[in-house]
Amino acid sequence: MLILPSRRQFLAGLGGATALVGSTGVYAFGIEPLYRLVVTRYAPALPRWTPGLSLRVAVLADFHVCEPYMPLDRVAEIVDTTNALAPDLILMLGDYPAGRVARRKVPLADFARVVAGLKAPLGVHAILGNHDWWDDHEAQMRRSPTCEAWRALEAVGIPVMENEVLRLTKDGHPFWIAGIGDQEPYVLWGDSRGRDDLPGTLAKVTDDAPVLLMVHEPDIFLDVPERVSLTLAGHTHGGQIRLFGYSPVLPSVHGNDFAYGHVQHGGRHMIVSGGFGVSRVPVRLGVPPEIVLLELGAAPALAAGSRGAA
Repeated sequence: MLILPSRRQFLAGLGGATALVGSTGVYAFGIEPLYRLVVTRYAPALPRWTPGLSLRVAVLADFHVCEPYMPLDRVAEIVDTTNALAPDLILMLGDYPAGRVARRKVPLADFARVVAGLKAPLGVHAILGNHDWWDDHEAQMRRSPTCEAWRALEAVGIPVMENEVLRLTKDGHPFWIAGIGDQEPYVLWGDSRGRDDLPGTLAKVTDDAPVLLMVHEPDIFLDVPERVSLTLAGHTHGGQIRLFGYSPVLPSVHGNDFAYGHVQHGGRHMIVSGGFGVSRVPVRLGVPPEIVLLELGAAPALAAGSRGAA
């Protein structure tokens, strides 16, 4: 026999559902993007990694600095938390300005002065993302070799690696970091190409030491040769909304395959950071802003991909 709910039961259920949706909206718009910060740790066993090379790397992606969603005091919190992790090396994966989501822009020179506080013995190194060029219309119109974000970072001593490599040494063991230019086309240039040159960049590696490759968009991963030990990407924000391992909207042609976390394909490894900021809509749900901490060449203290409060 079908038993229908009473009017009181129906209204109580409707009220509960409305409260749940409302509280979820408050959390997604006001709490997770603005106040949560986690450290996501990975300790992958990588191919072509030198035995004895132990390296702690902090990876920072997609700040999208602006008011009110990524103000300078929030950037300072990220800087302090990263420094407290005592990384050997800090890598920044692009997208420093906010784009259209910003209610009020923050000058990139001010942002750069805050991230200049990042400290690591092997340095802080950056690449650029699509918003670093898309938001600088003047650089696009003039076909400038640099953009505002590039100049701001280098002015405070953070080198930008655009299709460049750098050989570093830790405890007598060499390794390479490589960074490619952004892969997105720039409409104002009337050009369908990006600024990336993966083959030309890797051709500058002159020995068999392991390579860490910085890219902004993860879509290039299928073109990365096995020579690279680990590819590091941002751009997706983990979809900004991610529930039960699924992100409904993603800026990747490979969808959820390259959305977030540790990706393995054909013996190659990539880690996609969820980053910090927001784009298009000011919401994050199920993918809190994160510092990625890599423990490379060391016995993992935590399971790969584990999250902890910052």
